[in-house]
Amino acid sequence: MTEEKVWLKHYPEEIPHSITYEERTLHSYLKEAANEFSSNVAVHFLGKDITYAEIYDQAKQFANQLQSLDVKKGDRVAIMLANSPQSVISYYGALMIGAIVVQTNPLYVERELEHQLVDSGAKVIVCLDLVFPRVSKVRKNTKLEYVIVTSIKDYLPFPKNLLYPIVQKKNTGMKIEVSYDQTTLAFKEFIKVGSTTEPEVEVDAKEDLALLQYTGGTTGPAKGVMLSHYNLVANTVQGIHWTYQTERGKEKMLAALPFFHVYGMSVVMNLAIMSGHTMIVLPKFAAKDVLKAIQKHRVTLFPGAPTMYVALINDPQIKEYDLSSIKACLSGAAPLPLEVQQRFEELSGGKLVEGYGLTETSPVAMANPIWGKRKSGSIGVPWPDTEAIVFSAETGEVAEPKEVGEIAVRGPQVMKGYWNRPEETAKVFKDDWFLTGDMGYMDEDGYFYIVDRKKDLIIAGGFNIYPREIEEVLYENEAIQEAVVIGVPDEYRGETVKAFVVLKQGKTITEKELNEYCRKHLAAYKVPRFYEFREELPKTLVGKILRRVLVEEEMKKQEEERVSN
Repeated sequence: MTEEKVWLKHYPEEIPHSITYEERTLHSYLKEAANEFSSNVAVHFLGKDITYAEIYDQAKQFANQLQSLDVKKGDRVAIMLANSPQSVISYYGALMIGAIVVQTNPLYVERELEHQLVDSGAKVIVCLDLVFPRVSKVRKNTKLEYVIVTSIKDYLPFPKNLLYPIVQKKNTGMKIEVSYDQTTLAFKEFIKVGSTTEPEVEVDAKEDLALLQYTGGTTGPAKGVMLSHYNLVANTVQGIHWTYQTERGKEKMLAALPFFHVYGMSVVMNLAIMSGHTMIVLPKFAAKDVLKAIQKHRVTLFPGAPTMYVALINDPQIKEYDLSSIKACLSGAAPLPLEVQQRFEELSGGKLVEGYGLTETSPVAMANPIWGKRKSGSIGVPWPDTEAIVFSAETGEVAEPKEVGEIAVRGPQVMKGYWNRPEETAKVFKDDWFLTGDMGYMDEDGYFYIVDRKKDLIIAGGFNIYPREIEEVLYENEAIQEAVVIGVPDEYRGETVKAFVVLKQGKTITEKELNEYCRKHLAAYKVPRFYEFREELPKTLVGKILRRVLVEEEMKKQEEERVSN
């Protein structure tokens, strides 16, 4: 099956089957963009424009200042920021001196933050003032030597920068005060005195790490995925070829996906920098802000997550906005329901396709062609130089077309392994194939389909039930905006099915009606036994629904019931 690579016959002629990747560092592309597009706007942030020349200079200043703190090649620098100019500057600046970036979610609670900082051995953290209290509490248990603190207002234009502290206090109820000293530094002042001479540090693009990106930790403590410069460069170059109808230095990229997530970092930030595009940067996703930004800035590229597109198409005012500038949107991080894809394309006139990947694949491994043959429900075909196969769930051998098994991939974007976890690394590789943990199949054309996560499989009365199939049926109901399905313990069946649903504004449906609907569309053993209506579902900042949180809630509820009985 792999020798044939049957999917290649469905590549549009503009996409090469194979690419020659330069063994270059990621930050060398920022230098190239600054030389080629020096006066182009690299980042537009809440009214402030920053050119490529300015971003490059400030990244160099940050890099040189890190060296003044004795940060050396291979040291880890954590970045705990919302999308902002500072997140771009500190990311590329750290890479310039051969440091390894550790992207850190600003929503992390102290336990999660401490685990990541201890596990990575980070020497420095760049953080928002809003999260500084959390960093301070865990600092003594880590190897942190320096904390560099910044605020959203640091890069706001006048008079927004003066008004921001008032708005922040009103929204959070907090007045943020940071006590600066020799090891707690203010970002703005820190880089201001830095030299704009490029640091001379030799970095091996193939061997040296650029990034430790921590996985979600759904099956235990989060693991640091080791990604080299070459891994990230290769995946970004693949993405540029996949979006071949874009024009270098001319596109407007909406940066609503967080940069601290590997998807936002690669498909938005790195791709934009490598191509000389302008990023319209939003510190957080809000449907109204996105609609306004698309219309005002004539956004052409909008990588996102399904929940983002769901929020937009269900916004009551969406028809008041002009979204016609959009050329292409690549959806990732979760399954994209067909109804969402069709409605968004109808409203914008642009193309919206589903892609697939993991932190371990930098992240994109495959996608539907944006301007070519795409298949509903499919995650598409492998990207150039990427191979995928399915290992049969029954035999462990390579599966036949349409036979369900575990999807495995290999390519230049696949990680080097897990940080300090050789045993964990060995478990996810079968020869040189990376085992994704996703169950799925390939059809005769080489298009792949996800059935579900291996660990999310529900086994009820001996039947294998994949939550995704039930969720697809629920999404097709016109009353439902969002749905997620989990397995809950059942004395008779071992496990049974429970569905959590969020209704569209103004829509109603009873549990009885929903059950009748599911019985029409699903085999009896797949029909949920329980339904729970919610105002919202727990999500990551990327918009991925946190199934594990719901599972934990159910387990806790059942334990409490056992104790009370």
